[in-house]
Amino acid sequence: MKALIRSLFIFAVLYDGLLGLIFFLFPLWVFTFHGIEPPNHLAYIRFPALLLMIFAAIFFRIASNPKHYRELIPYGIALKASYCGLAFWYQLTEGIPFMWIPWAWADLGFMFAFIAAWKALRPK
Repeated sequence: MKALIRSLFIFAVLYDGLLGLIFFLFPLWVFTFHGIEPPNHLAYIRFPALLLMIFAAIFFRIASNPKHYRELIPYGIALKASYCGLAFWYQLTEGIPFMWIPWAWADLGFMFAFIAAWKALRPK
């Protein structure tokens, strides 16, 4: 079980780290590729991109010793719940460009996997 949890968080490192890096380095390309008008300032994209990279570092820490760093997992759960919750809310109410929706589904999956890992690592 511990190896599976480590693998989950390594996958989260790669997912959030690469996504953050792409949005930080190539934000205009991402929006152009999806045919979406970018925001009026790149800081609106680069700041969340940096936050994703910070969370990737947190996930790396968790992967190094999941039982020891169990108390960090709820922060990852909150990150994933925040993103998918907002994306799905806007999809249902005002509409949101489709490019954000696959990542919302991925984050929903990560959220449930993080919850399962957090529960599996609780002290006996």
